[in-house]
Amino acid sequence: MTPLPRALTAICATTFLLIGIARADGSGDPTAVTSEDGKYLDKEGTPTYKVDPDGKVDFYTYVGFIRYSANCLRCHGPDGLGSTYGPALLNSLKTLSYGDVLMTVASGRQKVSASQDLVMPALGADKNVMCYIDAIYIYLRARSNGAIGRGRPENHEPKPAAFRAAEDECMG
Repeated sequence: MTPLPRALTAICATTFLLIGIARADGSGDPTAVTSEDGKYLDKEGTPTYKVDPDGKVDFYTYVGFIRYSANCLRCHGPDGLGSTYGPALLNSLKTLSYGDVLMTVASGRQKVSASQDLVMPALGADKNVMCYIDAIYIYLRARSNGAIGRGRPENHEPKPAAFRAAEDECMG
């Protein structure tokens, strides 16, 4: 294993441990109660979305749509609705915890039976996914809860400085 995948795997493992294998699932109360440098968190400390009455979304929800469309859509379909390759993530987010989502994306998942062979590749070394995993999760959480509709959000908050710094550090 090269140093980069080792480092990303370590980051994923550390993140997973720090969240304490959170059991707060996507169906929990998504109301944003706090914001840390433009990232909104619910009462459990799980990343969540913020949508203004005029439809304006937080930056993480917006960039989550962009990154989902670039990296997840080919298997999980447009707007998280599913396809013949991957399940509808809108349904999955209703029961999976934030920690479950991180673990599945980083480590992959395989479900093989006589009638189907479903494989989610491990993406823990893919910086285009892992550097934006919170944003992807936040976007899917907003979609799963019906807070935003299909398609690219039309209006969003500006890119927070903390997001820019984290992105620069993660992407190199």
